[in-house]
Amino acid sequence: MKNGALECSVCHSKLVSPNSRTYSKAYDRHKNRVSSKQRALKVLLVVGDCVLVGLQPILVYMSKVDGKFKFSPLGVNFLTEAAKVLFAIVMLLFQARHQKVGEKPLLSISTFVQAARNNVLLAVPALLYAINNYLKFIMQLYFNPATVKMLSNLKVLVIAVLLKIVMRRRFSVIQWEALALLLIGISVNQLRSLPEGTTAMGLPVAMGAYIYTLIFVTVPSMASVFNEYALKSQYDTSIYLQNLFLYGYGAIFNFLAILGTAMVKGPGSFNILEGHSKATMLLIFNNAAQGILSSFFFKYADTILKKYSSTVATIFTGIASAALFGHTLTINFMLGISIVFISMHQFFSPLAKVKDEQQNEMTELRDVPERLKSKDSFLDLAAAANEETTHRVGHDERQHLLPS
Repeated sequence: MKNGALECSVCHSKLVSPNSRTYSKAYDRHKNRVSSKQRALKVLLVVGDCVLVGLQPILVYMSKVDGKFKFSPLGVNFLTEAAKVLFAIVMLLFQARHQKVGEKPLLSISTFVQAARNNVLLAVPALLYAINNYLKFIMQLYFNPATVKMLSNLKVLVIAVLLKIVMRRRFSVIQWEALALLLIGISVNQLRSLPEGTTAMGLPVAMGAYIYTLIFVTVPSMASVFNEYALKSQYDTSIYLQNLFLYGYGAIFNFLAILGTAMVKGPGSFNILEGHSKATMLLIFNNAAQGILSSFFFKYADTILKKYSSTVATIFTGIASAALFGHTLTINFMLGISIVFISMHQFFSPLAKVKDEQQNEMTELRDVPERLKSKDSFLDLAAAANEETTHRVGHDERQHLLPS
């Protein structure tokens, strides 16, 4: 027994201890059988996230007319949530039609009610996302698209702290240093990025921008961590059913915000379809796809990987905004991007994980050579089966190692 984990004396792989505290036994079982297909899924998630996140601030910028929005941001957010609800329903129906014999029916009332009770925690990230989605539009009034993306990368540091508190996740010293390096890179990019002499909402633009930045960083970070916790704590529940609850809550919160706005500003503001253009339609589609992709990230990968993949989108956003809108790529931006990429390499490097693997929750079966872990051939399956026979930890195992 070492650091709360059992260690095989032959191959030195570590197994989760029965006494380890976990938040989802189903998720632990999933982590113990990570396959090459799941690694490929993570790669596809990162690539898709880079494209969608990179396009989002550009589409928001294209939706502005004379520096303002002619449409209601709350209306766009409500239509986005409605589109995601529709997608979740379609996929849930498709999944139900392809269920195996003997599986619990997804579309039964009892299954739906039980899942709704178990996943009520999804209302918390749904509310936080509703607030954050509105803040995305507000931030575009202060910064250009590339700057907004760099600011959003500050969420990584906040998320790491929340993961440590909420999900008891541990990071090595090198990984904390990588996150600090990320913060430095973002700070370098932000030098002299604010326009001078302008005001907004009666405050100097710098003060208003910093206040919104603080909220813009904290709220979505909390939403991401609570979302990951809620999805993984009910890992056996269909992700499309969980998405139906998450997006349904989001649609309700955005609709209530629209009603509140209509009560304050008058019935004229209730028209959620007013002021839309092709750019806003693309924006709704992009936001919906980004939200759907994020749910797969949080359930099958993790929040840190999601946020680091978003940093890769920064360079795409910067180049695209320079090409489309004439924004200048300053030396600060180039230096900041370079430091961010160095930070990302350092965080995910094997060197950063050496000590971390001894401290972490030990929920994975590790250290079986990679060539023996592939499941794509009969020889690898046979080798893996042979490897399992060495994991009898106890008195019998030690007897076999003694000379006869």
